[in-house]
Amino acid sequence: MELYHGSYLPIEKPDISFSRNNVDFGRGFYTTPIREQANSWAARFKRKHDRAIVASYEIDMDTVIKEASILTFETYSEEWLDFVIFCRSGKNIGDYDIVIGGIANDKVFDTVQLYIEGLIDKTESIKRLRYDKPNIQYCFHSQQIIDKHLKFLSREEIL
Repeated sequence: MELYHGSYLPIEKPDISFSRNNVDFGRGFYTTPIREQANSWAARFKRKHDRAIVASYEIDMDTVIKEASILTFETYSEEWLDFVIFCRSGKNIGDYDIVIGGIANDKVFDTVQLYIEGLIDKTESIKRLRYDKPNIQYCFHSQQIIDKHLKFLSREEIL
């Protein structure tokens, strides 16, 4: 499987110690199997850093599944919402090596904020989220899994 990462740096050897806290699935290295999504991530950096790079990686998920602890959210759900809110508040996510699921884009983030502020309930939040097409992100929390299984393929500057 090919995964992509959008940034302003050509990241050949991902290091999760440089990642941010308080994001969708917590501290980790974020990738996606959707090239257009990685391009979009990179474009955000271009505005700030004058550079946008998409790196591609190869991973054999059949092998990884045998040795990694993986949490997968098939769709936006109450469990996904609880997990994102938990991670965005900076709490420890547990012992997952990889978390896979939808991203909290601007529309989703607005819904999550309304829920956090108590302006809508969980049922309304999930109802709104189900209308949004889920994108997919793979968040690697284990440096060991990255080093052993995520193989750098190439990088491309996005103009």
